[in-house]
Amino acid sequence: MTNTAAKLQPAPATLAFFPLASRRQLVRSAARELNSLHGEEANTYWRTTCKKLGAELLDLGCPADAMREEIIEFQEAVQMELMWLHREAARV
Repeated sequence: MTNTAAKLQPAPATLAFFPLASRRQLVRSAARELNSLHGEEANTYWRTTCKKLGAELLDLGCPADAMREEIIEFQEAVQMELMWLHREAARV
């Protein structure tokens, strides 16, 4: 006798997360804010922002390893944006 209830169970859902580093407005606003701060104020903002984004991903069910990778890629994207901000400022 087959178990028809098991056949009717939906397959486990796979949740995909939109990459933080691809969220252009998020990256740009973080870079602009970070660029306007200095010293401990900048460090606090940066740590708080990354911790908040990491916590949001974990709350959505993102595995911890994937969350850490997302944060690293976000940090790299913000650093690239900061470089562009400084290049534009140097041209003026």
